[in-house]
Amino acid sequence: MNEQPPVLVHTEGRVGRLVLNRPRALNALTHEMVRLIDGALTAWQHDDAVTTVVITGAGERGLCAGGDIRAIHQDASTPGGGAASAAFWRDEYRLNARIARYPKPYVAVMDGIVMGGGVGISAHGGIRIVTERSRIAMPETGIGLVPDVGGTHLLSQAPGELGTHLALTGAAVGAADALLCGLADHYVPAARIPRLIAELAGADAAEVIPRYAEPAPRGELAEQQEWIDHCYQADTVEEIVDRLLAQGTLAAKETAETLWTKSPTALKATLSAMRRARALGRLEPVLEQDYRTSCAALATHDLVEGIRAQVIDKDRDPRWSPAALGEVTEEDVARFFAPLGERELRLPPADGA
Repeated sequence: MNEQPPVLVHTEGRVGRLVLNRPRALNALTHEMVRLIDGALTAWQHDDAVTTVVITGAGERGLCAGGDIRAIHQDASTPGGGAASAAFWRDEYRLNARIARYPKPYVAVMDGIVMGGGVGISAHGGIRIVTERSRIAMPETGIGLVPDVGGTHLLSQAPGELGTHLALTGAAVGAADALLCGLADHYVPAARIPRLIAELAGADAAEVIPRYAEPAPRGELAEQQEWIDHCYQADTVEEIVDRLLAQGTLAAKETAETLWTKSPTALKATLSAMRRARALGRLEPVLEQDYRTSCAALATHDLVEGIRAQVIDKDRDPRWSPAALGEVTEEDVARFFAPLGERELRLPPADGA
């Protein structure tokens, strides 16, 4: 029996359709999938018959749960390994940048679970649709990694310190909060998505989508922003935790407890990455920074251990090293941002930048 490819690529009228096709793995991205998506975008960019690109995920659970971290675990666990993961990230981040500046409407249907690498292939698009089932997150600190795929660029532009909160905790947000944080543009009920896509085959996205978009159900972050802004304006993760505990509310206390479960090293590197991303401003230099932080994580204990605990053994009990925030030194954090020399990812700036 012939297996279907991991990305289904076809056209429907004037629409180029990309369907991530690993539903049993929640459409987790592989290097092959990145290449297939990039190849399709190349072909359609120069095809006048294709006016819009639409990306969706197969199955009912979500668009994409992120990169294939089982493969990263295997690669990073191999003595002298890491080359395959670095090559995957290089092509993935190039694809993220390409999506952000794609010259035709790129419609990402962010239905269900959209995490990590799934955010990278959707939230940089020109038209981003969420549904009542959307759960969007950058959960990297839970596996000893710094949010990548330009996630710190997106989150650094969220109102106040909401993005810092999401980057450090890895918390998943629904439709309204994704819209508030600038991760999405439109809310469309999931039941209406098939008809919306069908109409795009014969009409412009700018005409079709407003007819389907509705106000999103109420979110949570707007009501929490006052204490989130106060706590996450602190200069260090330790002070953020102290402020959360001093806040005196259950939500803030639970947030502090969530941070205690994450990799201390990843938390400190992520806070630095967020502040640097805000200063960098544009996506391309942030993706270049992401490449440094991801490659640096390959050499740490926490990445292999975090993936083991969350995905391989599933005991949810990672043994971080260093084990406490106070044991993570400035030198430990600085390693994540050290220049890579000839191995640097270098992206051309977007037109007009």
